[in-house]
Amino acid sequence: MTPPLPLRRVAVLGGSGFVGRALCERLSASSASLRIVVPTRRLQHARPLWPLPALDVLQADVHDERELTQVLAGCDAVVNLVAILHGSADEFERVHVALPRRLAQACAAAGVRRVVHLSALGVASAAPSHYLATKAAGEAVLQQAPLALTLLRPAVMFGAEDHFMNLFARLQAVLPLMPLACAGAGFQPVWVDDVAAAIVACLLRPESAGEVYECAGPRVYTLSRLVHLAGQWSGHDRPQLRLPLWAGQLQALALELLPGPPLMSRDNLKSMQVPNIPSGQRPGLDALGIRPTALEAVAPLYLGAQDGRARLEPLRAAARRG
Repeated sequence: MTPPLPLRRVAVLGGSGFVGRALCERLSASSASLRIVVPTRRLQHARPLWPLPALDVLQADVHDERELTQVLAGCDAVVNLVAILHGSADEFERVHVALPRRLAQACAAAGVRRVVHLSALGVASAAPSHYLATKAAGEAVLQQAPLALTLLRPAVMFGAEDHFMNLFARLQAVLPLMPLACAGAGFQPVWVDDVAAAIVACLLRPESAGEVYECAGPRVYTLSRLVHLAGQWSGHDRPQLRLPLWAGQLQALALELLPGPPLMSRDNLKSMQVPNIPSGQRPGLDALGIRPTALEAVAPLYLGAQDGRARLEPLRAAARRG
């Protein structure tokens, strides 16, 4: 059994998102005395969290330092999950660098020192994509502040509402042929619930402050293999047309010009040029007492059924018990 959290109040920035929902479920189950604070600009965005006990959803803009300081008032720790996958250089800078800077200032004003920040594998100041380079800059901002900081760098995450395996399943449901750039890119995907468990473990362990954990699943795949599995498990396995990088960039540009959030961007392709695999130089999930869950144990359940989220509940319950 997980011991009670030595915390009374934790703020989760980005709590209404993919990782945030899994984390709030874990936190809620970890301690009857803990209150979870989730700020959001629109209360409806956090509707799936409303049934959770001891959870306060606040209408606030985390990019406003005054409002963020008010959110953190009385908190013992804060978890930052806010991130974007698509956007302009200025948008990446605003979310991945300016927000961590604002968070550090708000923590100082509110008297909060304990911070767990979700970054990404492959971050580096010289990384080829805006996503990875700004993620690295955001880490540096927080590391320079007087905080008890833990950084987690997850691989690409899978889960019932992911934008990775589900994307490739949806595309193959409508396309007779799957055009694919960076087909040989390496990935070691991690279950979102394992990442949520890692965050809770870090909050439970004061000694994790100052550490950087690389969170990945148990197996390495090529992008081509993952696309094949997504198609196979969803019942729409299509032949793949491997594209050279220049053709993939043109394809990504075309997708960026379509209305709505892009399915793929040129920046995504640049990120794929960096292996999404742990360096081996940092501790992983095992150092937090977590045995990584295999993609094959989870993804077929949600890719092969409309009620995939409900079918995952037994897995989540078993993981919490473990």
